[in-house]
Amino acid sequence: MIKSFLMLGQSNMAGRGFLHEVEPIYNEKIKMLRNGQWQMMTEPVNYDRPVAGVSLAASFAEAWSKANPDEEVGLIPCAEGGSSLNDWHPEGTLFQHALSEARFALETSEICGILWHQGESDSNNGQHDTYYDKLSFIMTTLRDELNLENVPLIIGELGNFLGKTGFGKYSPEYKLVNEQLRRYAENLPNSYFVTAEGLTANPDGIHLNAVSQRKFGYRYFEAFSKKRHILEPLSDENQSLNINSTYSKSEQIYIHSMNLALGKITYAEFEAQMAKVMQP
Repeated sequence: MIKSFLMLGQSNMAGRGFLHEVEPIYNEKIKMLRNGQWQMMTEPVNYDRPVAGVSLAASFAEAWSKANPDEEVGLIPCAEGGSSLNDWHPEGTLFQHALSEARFALETSEICGILWHQGESDSNNGQHDTYYDKLSFIMTTLRDELNLENVPLIIGELGNFLGKTGFGKYSPEYKLVNEQLRRYAENLPNSYFVTAEGLTANPDGIHLNAVSQRKFGYRYFEAFSKKRHILEPLSDENQSLNINSTYSKSEQIYIHSMNLALGKITYAEFEAQMAKVMQP
């Protein structure tokens, strides 16, 4: 059975890393839930906007797959760019959509963890004062509804680049939200905090760039697999940037088919590539 993970939060969970800045991840053991089906993962995984890109979930899943080579892992994308904690209230659309997707995924998978990254939209006008209680209500309700009391919740820190330039200027109280995120992870069972120290942003000043997303996902996996808080960068996290380029037959077929559909190769080139792939 597929081991799956819920992706919840706002745009830095959905992913806004530029696709051309990192090597793509193709792994037939990594799936994403799309249109009710488990499909081989292709970024962007969480297509909430036309500008969706590289997220932390891809390198998280790649690390999980390397640690569990005989199993399949699935990503359940439910993050929504620009969403606040109020938008994630259990009576609201985002929460109900996540419940629906999770329940569908539970028919064919085991949900093993919850990946959360949110807070930029709550980093102003004193919203940090109510952040802890709102997050507690959301997560307690989610766990109860899906019977996920014992699965790990991985919570990412907001980037230290916020509050300075671009759109990041509109999140001046991010440090106060980070305090609440860490307090929640330290106070609640099966909850783990992941530092964003050293991670950097796109030119917009608010979204993690692609390289940082790869590293962040690796940190998330370390928190999940070791069941511990990650409070400083990992010495080996650069390995998240080294992508396997030795592809299985299924992965090669997938890549060539996608290149054909995107107009990157001609049909004649596709046929030639497929002939190579199908050679015994």
